Amino acid sequence: MTPGPGSETGRPDHPDLGDRVAEELVEELELKKADEEEPLPTMSEQIAEQLGGVRGLMESSIPVLAFVLLNFLLGTSVVNVPRPYGLYIAIAGAVGTAALIGVFRLIRREPIRHAVNGVVGIALGAYLAYRSGDAKDFYLPGILLTLGQAVLLVGSVFFRKPIIGYVWAVMANKGRHDWLENAPLFRTFQWLTIAWAASLVFRGGSQGLLYLADQGDLIGVVRILISWPMYAAMLALTVWAVRRVTRAQEPVAG
Repeated sequence: MTPGPGSETGRPDHPDLGDRVAEELVEELELKKADEEEPLPTMSEQIAEQLGGVRGLMESSIPVLAFVLLNFLLGTSVVNVPRPYGLYIAIAGAVGTAALIGVFRLIRREPIRHAVNGVVGIALGAYLAYRSGDAKDFYLPGILLTLGQAVLLVGSVFFRKPIIGYVWAVMANKGRHDWLENAPLFRTFQWLTIAWAASLVFRGGSQGLLYLADQGDLIGVVRILISWPMYAAMLALTVWAVRRVTRAQEPVAG
């Protein structure tokens, strides 16, 4: 009998077709196995990746610092820039710094969501200050936001959903919320949330009193000398408290 088309053995013209199909099947099985071993990240884990961690928080503060320093320095007797122009330069410095941070992240192909949010907040304060011609109005959105955050923190404790626990999970625990089932850690986040709320009331309240007293320059000084060091102290307290609980729960090596 005459062999079929192809080789002398009667095999098809493409002897490697079966091998390719087998390889594709093996690859598909390996990918499926990898997916089972490495599940897709949760929504919280994706948020943690997008936030940028502490770096994002630091970058959101830089434009405010630029405004505070420029407004303070340009209003001193050493520089003595006419009031409206000094205020406009400070506004431009704050908005320009926020925009540069966003552009820098965009060039590096990094997440820019928090940078955009920072630009919006800075732009709102800048608009209020520009319209009124008074530097104190630049701080008004921040004052209201700070006091609003304090109310939100207290409310989260009341509903037994302490926000500091969720923030810690996103920024330091890869978005996992296993702390909700950990009674000692849960209680720690409850009182830490209250402590953070108290610090926010002090920070926002002190600036609010200066705002009502028409002391715009002093608001900037308070924000530099009190608000940020207090934030650093609260962050250190949070790290210490959480580590104290987690280390106490670590198994003792035999």
